[in-house]
Amino acid sequence: MRAPPLSGVGTLYRHFETREALVAEVYRQEVAELCAAPARLLARYTPDEALRRFLLLLVEHSAVGKGMAEALESIMATDSPIFDNARAEMARALDELLSAGVAAGTIRSGISGRVLLRALGGICGMRAKGWEDDAVRITEIFRDGLRYGAASPS
Repeated sequence: MRAPPLSGVGTLYRHFETREALVAEVYRQEVAELCAAPARLLARYTPDEALRRFLLLLVEHSAVGKGMAEALESIMATDSPIFDNARAEMARALDELLSAGVAAGTIRSGISGRVLLRALGGICGMRAKGWEDDAVRITEIFRDGLRYGAASPS
């Protein structure tokens, strides 16, 4: 569901009770679009390349999130389950990509989407200048590590 076009504050509050509700809906939509990407990526690329591209999308998502930090902090101050739901959806998307890679023999087994998301979250949580470039390089290290020891498909 896309948020309706807004023409003024009155229109905004007819659709969303608060500013936080609007921000939560925008964030929810961004996460839904992000988590729909694995199917498209797997249709176009090998599983390990699809995984690499999705990891880069997660880095980009994190960068946008940092830009929205103040607005997102307002959601975090509420009881909204939005971040728990987002993390679960992202982990499921990663599980889809990891499973495809294991089945193709290009990704080693035994790694869950949740673990990979936590590792990437630690990298994307950096606040230092140049963090995005470092995060992109680290996703390449993750990909190499995930490919190391992959079993060939039977």
